[in-house]
Amino acid sequence: MAIAFAFISFFTWGIGVFFEAVVARRLESYSFALWGFVLSAFILTFYTPFALSDLSGVTIELLLFIFIIGIIGLFFGTIVYYEALKLSSRALVGTIATSFPAVTVIISVIFLNERLTGSQLLSIIVIFIGLILASINFKELRNKKTFSDKGVMLAFVPMIAWGTWIALIKIPVQQIGWFWPNYLTFLLFPLLFLFIKVRKIKLELPTVNNAFIPLVISMVMVRAAEFSYNIGISKGLVSVVAPIAGANPILFIILAFIFFKDKITRQQILGIITTLIGIVLLSVLSV
Repeated sequence: MAIAFAFISFFTWGIGVFFEAVVARRLESYSFALWGFVLSAFILTFYTPFALSDLSGVTIELLLFIFIIGIIGLFFGTIVYYEALKLSSRALVGTIATSFPAVTVIISVIFLNERLTGSQLLSIIVIFIGLILASINFKELRNKKTFSDKGVMLAFVPMIAWGTWIALIKIPVQQIGWFWPNYLTFLLFPLLFLFIKVRKIKLELPTVNNAFIPLVISMVMVRAAEFSYNIGISKGLVSVVAPIAGANPILFIILAFIFFKDKITRQQILGIITTLIGIVLLSVLSV
């Protein structure tokens, strides 16, 4: 059952991430994040009557934990990801950012006492080799410009943030079910709105540049993926579910190469392919 939900998450995440890449070029990053969280909170509110019984397990400490990992992992990671998509090749940024399963497995081993097999370790090494090839321009090493592409450098932030959040979310999921940890995090969107106002960042309407329809599709798909993932880890190990769900870059990259025309070097293509091979191996060997 856990593996079935992991595959549902794989497909919905891949499609959702593709449409996020579309919206990222049409809306300012903070506006995209705010309207995405508002829309997500609105849609998910309709399910709250069916999950009220799970609230019996809520404590102040658990709420604080959810909010901390949500703000750092979901809010901060997502905003940086949207900014990276504007600056660099969407296929490259998407590959790096969505390589978070490698981080998730490592975090689950360290903090959740799950076991890491030799095969999984080998897969993670392959992923990081691919990320190095995709992100470092070896010709510029002599000029001390290891990361000459700012968007590529930023892509590692959501990879780490999402990987940590996806791993640690299992703690509240075990106590209050698969629904509330995500929903409670989205309810924090007023904090993002306040931050935008205080920093005097221009807030764009979600209808700007025909962004609304792909915005809705992306939020529905990504939220479906997250909840499928949460259900999966509630029934199985994070180190098994996360690699399968996290293999979604395969679907995203296929769609990106078909529909996007972003420039990319041969070395970066090799890095993307190597990373995807590592993700596939991690998914297969984790089952």
